[in-house]
Amino acid sequence: MNIMLVSVTERTHEIGIRLSVGARPADIMRQFLIEAMVICSLGGLIGIIGSGLAGVIFSQVTQEFSMIFTWPPLVLACGFSALIGLGFGFFPARNAARLHPTEALARE
Repeated sequence: MNIMLVSVTERTHEIGIRLSVGARPADIMRQFLIEAMVICSLGGLIGIIGSGLAGVIFSQVTQEFSMIFTWPPLVLACGFSALIGLGFGFFPARNAARLHPTEALARE
């Protein structure tokens, strides 16, 4: 959530320009929600790759350790990551969509 708040704060001028050119608040909100979901999904994917690498390393060190990856948990993990992005990206996206173009342009 903090990353998205910083993103909205830093891009206030851009949001003001987009709103003054004719973007609807729903367009602004959609942009930030998609961004939050992509960031969280990539984080989940990086975590899955990291756990796979850790599993390979541990299986080389000891014979008692093995990791088995199946598709349903991997897809579920990425799905939960996207849902977390949607949930925690909602309030910053809503704040971005509520900005008035004149106020957003004056903040720079």
